[in-house]
Amino acid sequence: MSKAVTLSDIAKLCETSTVTVSKALADKKGVSSELKLKIKQTADELGYVAPKTQENSNNENIVGVLIPEKFMNPNGSFYWALYNDLVKLFSQSGYFCLIEILTEDNENELIMPKMITDGTVSALVSLGQLSREYIVALKRKMPKMILLDYYIHGLDFDCVTSDGYGGGYELTSYLIGKGHKKIGFIGTVKATSSIFDRYMGYMKAMIDNDLKVKDEWTLDDRNNREFIRIAFPEKLPTAFVCNCDETAFHAIKQLEEIGLKVPEDISVVGYDNYLISEVCNPSITTMNIDSRRMADKAVKLLISRIEDPLRDTQSIKIGGSLIEKASVASCAEQ
Repeated sequence: MSKAVTLSDIAKLCETSTVTVSKALADKKGVSSELKLKIKQTADELGYVAPKTQENSNNENIVGVLIPEKFMNPNGSFYWALYNDLVKLFSQSGYFCLIEILTEDNENELIMPKMITDGTVSALVSLGQLSREYIVALKRKMPKMILLDYYIHGLDFDCVTSDGYGGGYELTSYLIGKGHKKIGFIGTVKATSSIFDRYMGYMKAMIDNDLKVKDEWTLDDRNNREFIRIAFPEKLPTAFVCNCDETAFHAIKQLEEIGLKVPEDISVVGYDNYLISEVCNPSITTMNIDSRRMADKAVKLLISRIEDPLRDTQSIKIGGSLIEKASVASCAEQ
């Protein structure tokens, strides 16, 4: 008995992907009329017979985006920008995006997203750090998945992140170049892999310049649910590296409340070049991260996973560029 013809057989002869073949045979959008005709003719010549599918199998072009609620600021956030870019870029490739916000209780209790349990989506972008336990459970249900803006050490996942280590190093080096020798860091270091990487970049720059990293100048900015008031010590450094622009915004406002002006009395830098860095007074010197480029890499990486579920995992880092604004002044203090 001869072997049944598969989508992969047709894809190889047409020099395209199995996803494109599937779209062409189902008369879906995203395939040129010339290529669609070629695929159909090849399928007929090979004697391809479409397998019987379940009623719920029409989800192949729907991608889920799962975001923990703690990262979704109602006034907007870097993740909203990433999500909007994902929607546009997936649409250009013939996919639809469905967002679901994951509550902290559901994460703690390992309750899977509804869009997965009801079979609505066929692949998933996990945007914003989830716990190791939840991600392991999630992958059992949804193997076609990538992590966006974080990774989990020791787990084998496709992921796209910004170069937090390099960004933290560059921001700290910039402050040192402005004459600052007493520099602190604001960010709950173990809250996310992104914050940890930025902190390690800050540490490396301090060590490379023979400067002390003081525990009392490494300050938390959040708990499991939300941002918290920053517990500034009585004796402050001359500058702070903040793990993100929103933290820098909160730091500037709280420093003003205790009678300090930025940058006249103390300098502050952020990370992301998110909208809040521009509307803050003073505007925040920051690392510009191209959210569209991150989203583009994530879309291509997930589609390649859909097309080849057995390929090796990939980890992609997106570099940033320092944007000078108004929150840093030179320091003459020795």
